[in-house]
Amino acid sequence: MNVVSRRAFLMGLAATPIALSAGCAAGQSSPAGTSSRPLPIPPLATATTDAAGTRHFTLTAGAGSSEILAGKSTATWGFNGSMLGPTIRARRGESVAFTIDNGLPEATTVHWHGMHVPARFDGGPHQTIEPGARWESAWTVNQPGATLWYHPHPHGSTEKHVYRGLAGLFLVDDEVTDAVDLPKTYGVDDIPLIIQDKRFTADGTLDESDPTDIGLLGDTIVTNGIAGAHLPVSTERVRLRILNGSSGRMYNLGFADDREFHLVASDGGLLAAPVPLTRVRLSPGERAEIVVAVSGSNALLRALPHEDHAGLDRGDAAAFGVQDSFDILELRPSENPTGSPALPASLATIAPLDPTGAAVERSFELQWFMINGAQMDMNRIDFSPTVDTTEVWTVRNVDNWPHNFHVHDVQFQIIDIDGSPPPPALAGWKDTVYTPPGVRFRLALRFTEYTDPTFPYMYHCHLLLHEDQGMMGQFLVLEPGQKPAPMAMDMSHQGHGG
Repeated sequence: MNVVSRRAFLMGLAATPIALSAGCAAGQSSPAGTSSRPLPIPPLATATTDAAGTRHFTLTAGAGSSEILAGKSTATWGFNGSMLGPTIRARRGESVAFTIDNGLPEATTVHWHGMHVPARFDGGPHQTIEPGARWESAWTVNQPGATLWYHPHPHGSTEKHVYRGLAGLFLVDDEVTDAVDLPKTYGVDDIPLIIQDKRFTADGTLDESDPTDIGLLGDTIVTNGIAGAHLPVSTERVRLRILNGSSGRMYNLGFADDREFHLVASDGGLLAAPVPLTRVRLSPGERAEIVVAVSGSNALLRALPHEDHAGLDRGDAAAFGVQDSFDILELRPSENPTGSPALPASLATIAPLDPTGAAVERSFELQWFMINGAQMDMNRIDFSPTVDTTEVWTVRNVDNWPHNFHVHDVQFQIIDIDGSPPPPALAGWKDTVYTPPGVRFRLALRFTEYTDPTFPYMYHCHLLLHEDQGMMGQFLVLEPGQKPAPMAMDMSHQGHGG
């Protein structure tokens, strides 16, 4: 890596420079079952329904302590609890409303990652909730059934807030997900998995020191809030809804015995048909739903070395942790499992977006902590798509660092990767995609329904250190002929890195 020169350059750009390290802790693999505890299942969030049929949820961000490591207490942050948050579940066509209180000692936000939502309720860096304050948001869910998530998005400190435990899943159901014959009993054969990596000091405190070039890389895997988890499985097959909730680590997930599983959904919902795989790669923020047969023998889900080094040079791959190995979760089948439905041959109809009718084409180059040579400016609108139009975005990582690309408000389709059609695993709806160095992605996006001349949406790298350091831009969705009227932000009290 060209560490010295780029660090010198970046330290000149950053508002509050951080010390970067070229190395990272090597991944460690502990024997399956060592200090193993049953996997916690995040509870489903409760809601009240008003006379108009709107479901009202409440979330409180606060500090607490958690037993992430068996026998040790760790200071953490969470929603409605000490760490992580409840799983929110809603249906397409349903109106939802949220009351969010900030019980933390610093400002935060709550962003609905993957959700099609009005910009003023997006929960990005413009919707800051000060300590002791309350924020309310409401919208009608209007997108296909999918596994989404929510997390903080305060500019300059997102990584720290997520690392300390602020994250939860948001499941959307619709008629298609109702009808498809997949495991679907939450917590029984339909299991949420929030995978994160963390480091600890000797007394169990979260170690937030010495970030690498891609952020805080941990040497301990934490699944649904604990290290060393197993899941008793009572059915022949189980569906895992997997979120890479880490800030910088990428996972190449597979089973220790190389058993085949089927990918049935990506970020934005069901695929057209199940995709048989033995590995699935998730960069930070990406989700995957897989179905795996587990009757008869234990199945150990592992993070394995990336066979292609994630597109990085071999030396960089080691520094960025993509050659590390970790145990994630051991699935332990019962002796007399309940039968599971046969995997359906087809899942959902995905109507392709037509790139030939694109109103605009845009290009994005990802490098260091910048997009198109610029760092994030809360008072700069980078462009303004017109509502009810399709655009084609060309995204290319011109760095030798790993990056990914996330867009708020919309799910996109990958048109091609270096001119070739995407593999089946990437052919569904996506809101985040890993971009290896030198590879060109063309994305089709359609902006619908919500316009706002004042409040923007974000696009950014979802490696959270990169985002915090300015690898982000913002756009307004406007009516035809509408003029931007962006809000002015006082940034004098804000810095990068938290």
